[in-house]
Amino acid sequence: MRALSWFIIRLIYDYLYVYPTAPNINIWWNFGILSGLCLVIQIATGLFLTMYYVPTTDSAMNSIEYMMRNINYGWLVRFAHANGASAFFIAVYIHMFRS
Repeated sequence: MRALSWFIIRLIYDYLYVYPTAPNINIWWNFGILSGLCLVIQIATGLFLTMYYVPTTDSAMNSIEYMMRNINYGWLVRFAHANGASAFFIAVYIHMFRS
């Protein structure tokens, strides 16, 4: 058991601390991964919201209120989708203009 824990600690140390990387990679390169993560969140929450949204003039607002009030954590999904769009564009712009 002690050898297994030592192996896991050594593996984490080698890949997170000593792993060789290019010297020109800095913190600004994280915005590419962050924009990809925002895109995945947008797709997942968008698919969830699509299941409950009714795109007619009579019942569009009612379907949004239904999602917000009657579905468990529907409010969280809607706000994650709304704020994720802004975060996605901010991350993409920072990623593009980092140089």
